[in-house]
Amino acid sequence: MPDQPHTSRKLRLWEALALSVGLMGPTLAMGLNGAGVAATVGKAVPLVFLLGLLGVGLVGYGFWRLTQHFHHAGSVYALAGATIGPRAGFFGGFALLGTYLAFLVCTLAATGVFAHAFLHALGMTSTGPWAAFSALAGLGVTLLNSRDTRFTARTLLIAEGIGIAAMLILAVVVIGRTGTGTAPGHQTFDLSVFAPGSATYGAIMTATVFAFLSWAGFEACASLGEETDNPRRNIPRALAGSVLLTGVLYVLMMFVQTIGFGTDDKGVREFAGAESALVTLSGSYLGTWFSLVIAFTAVASAFAAALSSSAAAARMVSALARDGFGPTALARTDQATGAPTRALRLCGAVAVAIAVVMYVLGTSAFDAYYWYATIGVLCVLVVYAVAGVGVIVFTLSRRGHIPRRELVIPLAGLGYLCFVFYQQSTGQSAPYTYFPWIAAAWCATGLAVVLLAPSLTRRIGARLTSELNGNVNHRQEHSPEPPAADSMKVTP
Repeated sequence: MPDQPHTSRKLRLWEALALSVGLMGPTLAMGLNGAGVAATVGKAVPLVFLLGLLGVGLVGYGFWRLTQHFHHAGSVYALAGATIGPRAGFFGGFALLGTYLAFLVCTLAATGVFAHAFLHALGMTSTGPWAAFSALAGLGVTLLNSRDTRFTARTLLIAEGIGIAAMLILAVVVIGRTGTGTAPGHQTFDLSVFAPGSATYGAIMTATVFAFLSWAGFEACASLGEETDNPRRNIPRALAGSVLLTGVLYVLMMFVQTIGFGTDDKGVREFAGAESALVTLSGSYLGTWFSLVIAFTAVASAFAAALSSSAAAARMVSALARDGFGPTALARTDQATGAPTRALRLCGAVAVAIAVVMYVLGTSAFDAYYWYATIGVLCVLVVYAVAGVGVIVFTLSRRGHIPRRELVIPLAGLGYLCFVFYQQSTGQSAPYTYFPWIAAAWCATGLAVVLLAPSLTRRIGARLTSELNGNVNHRQEHSPEPPAADSMKVTP
């Protein structure tokens, strides 16, 4: 019998929220994702991110509703298993594992990218191969995640907190100087960026795909359902909080970058062509010293995203192994910290090995980052669709007392996911034309396991029923108000 998760030290709301924020890597997203949008819609970048926030809200509704009833280390693996059935649960969980592993590879590559850039900014000309930085980062995240989960959460909070604080300082300076007419290029404070301007509505909707991808990984805290205090309350709050917090930051910083470069044609071109828009703006508005601060926060943010990806991937591996898919040793958790140490080591070793292979094949760190980020996003779109179907089935079953009038929300979310997947899968050039097939092959492997191993599906169904009903009974014993009777019935 594998060790059960360590539960004597429960995570608080902000600690669960930190895992989702860390996986999204908002500092990276704020610095990298605006330029491509500017090339598509001109100065309407903040409007695009505002609409992207609406899209992720529609998609996140399913996780928000389902985590009010179920909590489990397997995230969508359990959410879909409890609502649609164990086959759907395994399929969704396997797709999510592919997402987290791909995100771990891409964030390790990003750590190499930004570590190189930071050292170059300090004047070092010879910094070694990027894969060496990725390997060191992989070792670091594995060791840190092997400690108490609260330590991981606090590390994430500090790493991303430094980046967010630096972004806010830059925002105050840019808004102040553009508002008072003292901007270095005579840029002005311009609220027209929240209107389409010369961009067509079709171009704006297409650009929301780039914005939506900035939120990929918002559901990571759902994997902490067994380690968080009062998860039925705190996990939904952490999900909503991570989306809203990053949403406000994204819209604010896209506004700051757009007006900071300028809303005329010259400014838009500079924004669209900037390799690191925040570093460029920092140098212009505050000086070289602050651009070095921003460059350092990019390294910290990439490492934090890898830390969060490692934690989420390992918990998914542990949950699958606990229910019979894979060696039972991978399900064991450390008695002192509750961390799935063996699963952490496996995920770290696989990700570092892939990064090293990419380097040996001559792949640049930037290419490795974008390639695996794309594969991970394509897998996570499938995961989000499974969660959306799950909340629809759960609502129609009347087990959770969710008003049927709310069905329009997950239906709209599924429609938006189809649009995003189509945009990500068509009109691309090689090698991006291959990535939908790679993601499809991974998801098809999960489907094949479901179809060819019915005994595994039965074991998963029995185990999920036992675990989730056990969670409900635990809630009854520790809650002054018993949950609704319908929410106690779990029928895979």
